[in-house]
Amino acid sequence: MNRRPLNCRLGFLKMFNSSTEEVTPGSDTPECRQACGVSSSVDRSGFNETTSYGPASASSGSSHHSLDAGSTSSSHGPTLPRIPSGQFPHSFRLGCTSSSVLASTSDSTPIYSHGGTPSHRRTLGSNPARTPLTDHTATTSSSSSAATSGASVVVAVVEGRGLARGEIGMASLNLKCPELVLSQFADTGTYAKVITKIHISVPLEILMPDTGVAFTAVQRKYFNERKGLEYIQQLCAPEFGTVLMEVQAKYYCLAAAAALLKYLEFIQNSVYAAKSLKVSFKGSEQTAMIDSASASNLELVVNNRDHRSDHSLLGVLNHTKTPGGARRLRSNILEPLVDEDTINIRLDTIQELLQDEELFFGLKNAIGHFLDIDQLLSVLVQIPKQETVQVAEAKITHVIQLKHTLDLVPRLRMVLKNCNTALLKAYSTSLEDNRFDMILQQIKTVINDDTTYLKGSLNMRTQKCYAVRPNINEFLDIARKAYTEIVDDIAELVNQIGERYGWPMRTSFSTARGFFIQMKLEGVVLAEGKLPAEFIKVSKQKNNYSFTTADLMKMNDRCDEALREIFHMSYVVICQLLSTIHQHIHCLYKLSDAVSMLDMLLSLANACTISDYVRPEFTDTLAIKQGRHPILERIARQQPVANNSFISEGSNFVIITGPNMSGKSTYLKQVALCQIMAQIGSFVPAEYASFRVADQIFTRIGVDDDFETNCSTFMLEMKEISYIIHNVSDRSLIIIDELGRGTSAEEGIGICHSVCEFLLSLKAFTLFATHFLELCQLESLYPNVENQHMEVQHIRSGDTGAEGVVYTFLLNRGCSEERHYGLRAAEMTALPSDIIQEAKTVASKVSQQLLAKHQSDPETLRQRAVYHLATRLLQTARNSRLNPDSLRMYLKGLKKQYEAELQAAGQAASTDTAEE
Repeated sequence: MNRRPLNCRLGFLKMFNSSTEEVTPGSDTPECRQACGVSSSVDRSGFNETTSYGPASASSGSSHHSLDAGSTSSSHGPTLPRIPSGQFPHSFRLGCTSSSVLASTSDSTPIYSHGGTPSHRRTLGSNPARTPLTDHTATTSSSSSAATSGASVVVAVVEGRGLARGEIGMASLNLKCPELVLSQFADTGTYAKVITKIHISVPLEILMPDTGVAFTAVQRKYFNERKGLEYIQQLCAPEFGTVLMEVQAKYYCLAAAAALLKYLEFIQNSVYAAKSLKVSFKGSEQTAMIDSASASNLELVVNNRDHRSDHSLLGVLNHTKTPGGARRLRSNILEPLVDEDTINIRLDTIQELLQDEELFFGLKNAIGHFLDIDQLLSVLVQIPKQETVQVAEAKITHVIQLKHTLDLVPRLRMVLKNCNTALLKAYSTSLEDNRFDMILQQIKTVINDDTTYLKGSLNMRTQKCYAVRPNINEFLDIARKAYTEIVDDIAELVNQIGERYGWPMRTSFSTARGFFIQMKLEGVVLAEGKLPAEFIKVSKQKNNYSFTTADLMKMNDRCDEALREIFHMSYVVICQLLSTIHQHIHCLYKLSDAVSMLDMLLSLANACTISDYVRPEFTDTLAIKQGRHPILERIARQQPVANNSFISEGSNFVIITGPNMSGKSTYLKQVALCQIMAQIGSFVPAEYASFRVADQIFTRIGVDDDFETNCSTFMLEMKEISYIIHNVSDRSLIIIDELGRGTSAEEGIGICHSVCEFLLSLKAFTLFATHFLELCQLESLYPNVENQHMEVQHIRSGDTGAEGVVYTFLLNRGCSEERHYGLRAAEMTALPSDIIQEAKTVASKVSQQLLAKHQSDPETLRQRAVYHLATRLLQTARNSRLNPDSLRMYLKGLKKQYEAELQAAGQAASTDTAEE
């Protein structure tokens, strides 16, 4: 089979945002690096720079290289297929403005960008570097909505060559979370696993070897597994050192990691401190795979009609209080667990939270005050290459946030002290780490006890100004005294102006304007309708005026100058503090993990208090009693119609028929959503629920065409069903809502029949909704097929005698007896009645010619009875928890059912004999 290049397969992912923000690289800062324990030597050619955690570039003597694919490649030769860049539309651009940021050539070499516009490729170091986000001035927010806004993940991808083709290495690093995630796995020609992982991470940029494609092209020499291993040995925090055993032979993920870390050093204009990163390895076997199309069809994280709406599974379950908790919940929904023990541990925890009200509310209050610990960690372990006022101010903010975070740990410890479940006990033990208290004590030797994180720009500015204790730096104390005097002078100036005019003025502050004057005038007539001329930069909203004066602007300048001095001298003290606590800072990874997991579990428990959810069990059967659609329940604000579901190894292929709008699609999505909820460790909306753990969840829903890939409705259907057939396993859950509707009825039925026969030969659980009633005959041919239908009721109007249809939305056994229900749906529109009547006449004649009754022969019915008895006995032996008396009654019932099925087969045999 010809493999389409991975570059092509990634081309359609349009969710990534490019960034063209520029920062001006400044002078190197050995003082800060020395304070934090990392040295650096810089070659001003830009990317040819070495730090203590990584080896020198393979060709540090020159910064001018061609895009030769073979230059200094990894010894194992990771590569990706080369394709012309012109094949990609400009709208698919990912990453940086110049797609070959790291493929440096001569300054004057003209190239053409993917949009066709001439541009020049830069030599790194001679031009400003680009950074995707202002990490050194970032502030953390406790709003959970911030967790999913703005891409901040950079991913590097590389594929093996020759015999290793299809072996994919990936490395990703969230710029707001200092965790390097490595992955290596074998993928098919469709690159389904790669696309799914990229869809989940929503990257800001994708780095690939420079094959001329519209991603960020990085010179091949940087994809070097030897350097990648050295980087990880230097950067990995001691707590996560065991990852080295897992990845030392994973050449392709190491090669991707090498390129990623070097690239981030360039764009971030900073380096990670030695022994500071959390490094983890994730294969593709630890979680269930949900492809991006299925995630969209099921509306797992985004509502398809309105992306801002919370009518998605994430919106239903998301009651998190921290950004880390929201990120973890989203990740779990897109990648549910497959380990039954881990799922049950989570369910035990949620059950304890629901049963212990004091624990539930105590944890909720404790968790709600935490900031984004991941983002805080990320900025604490990065060492900027330049000193600016913004960097200094940001570092002071980060230390204040660190103190605020550590102050919350004792309270969280206290809440978890008397918990019972294994997971809560494990987190309680991890929080007993004495390094939390050790770091806090060291911070308090430098930072004032009453300094804390506050909302509001002026409040936070004051906290930063007076954060460092007095008498540590004499010049700092003098600068703060000067700042206090200036602020007092500003307040006095505003009072004097107010007294002069007799107006109620007050001093206000904003980050953009500094100090300014506000007042509210009611019943005052101004001369010529204007304020006096000394008031400048006036803005008015109704009777509220905001303005400043020349004297006040001069005082603001003096205030800013004093603040710069304060921040600079505080920064020196802060750097010394960070150098002493750096060796202990890794305990925050434990705290981050605990807070995000507890927040997610609290959120799932909270969802149970809003709706009536039940704890699921895990067996080899999917059985749901009175299950409900979780998103529909949120939209309707009342319980929707509930339905039962049952799929086992003995009847693992369910064909669902019924009229349009009878609820087939809603039911199919309901089953898939409940399966996902159960596998993330959540309770589910039902009276009882049992699930078989699914390793993959596939959906084929919708009948739209796709202009971007030049696919008709039918071709899109065939691509989606082909993807399912090539990737399905015996433990998959498959949801198919209509197939073959984009072509003629004969071809559609033929394709559906052949696809059904392929799928029902597997042990995968399949729900297949269709309007082709001919497929119902499969039940008479295969014992593991079961027909179900959505029931409707017919009513006749007493006045007009017209017949109407009432949708019950209830699922029942058997094939739908409804005929021409599409015409009934058409009657509800504005189509003329004569057209409807003619359609009914033609449809009735065609039906009489095509439809014939098909009955199973007696031998088939006997075999079906034996098959059903055998599978039910096997299921009972595996999962039964009945006491002896109940088990005896159940087995007697099975015997009666078996005898009834044999009797029915005998009657069919006698009927056939009589007809002959």
